[in-house]
Amino acid sequence: MPSTVPVLTIDGPSGAGKGTVSRLVATRLGWHYLDSGALYRAVGVAASWADLDLSDAAALVRCTFDTAIEFRDGPAGLRVLVNATDATDELRLETTGTLASAIAAIPEVRAALKERQRAFRREPGLVADGRDMGTVIFPDATAKVFLTASADERARRRHNQLKEKGVSVTFDGLLREILARDARDAQRAVAPLKPADDAVLLDTTGLSIEDVVDRVLALVPPRAG
Repeated sequence: MPSTVPVLTIDGPSGAGKGTVSRLVATRLGWHYLDSGALYRAVGVAASWADLDLSDAAALVRCTFDTAIEFRDGPAGLRVLVNATDATDELRLETTGTLASAIAAIPEVRAALKERQRAFRREPGLVADGRDMGTVIFPDATAKVFLTASADERARRRHNQLKEKGVSVTFDGLLREILARDARDAQRAVAPLKPADDAVLLDTTGLSIEDVVDRVLALVPPRAG
């Protein structure tokens, strides 16, 4: 039976602003928040710590089931603990994102994480961001949004974020990584990156975060929000 707990899904490619927008929308609504990408990144970090072979699907599935993942709110924002170790900073590295994208292409890993993601659906509601939230994980969501932006815009945003953190990266390198990840996510056999048929497409190129948040909030039915 479908759950009566409302869900807003926000899907889209890397760098479209899903995380920032989703957290702000969840705060405005007073709802729970699911960063599904953090789950894949956490498994990727655990796999790298265990020095697992990415071609060994069985080992990665075992790692998915065995990895303890905990989200904690604190003064510095949301922290992610992987097997009781704070791995938040490592989760945000570009190399971890590439690793997560590769792991996410394995059907058995996606299946293993499906129920973990659905368990975040609790009263009074959930904002879930990722790549298949509206198509696979919460197909009965109350409202669905697909955020996108030009590849150049997404690379520029990521470049600025990393510069602010003191991370040395090149714009051209980030652009190549984003284009490669887009291709992997769109071409994978299971849950490829694409808008749900009933999702509202929102191009964030040139829009402020506040503009995007307001537009997304306007899509949530009053009785749900």
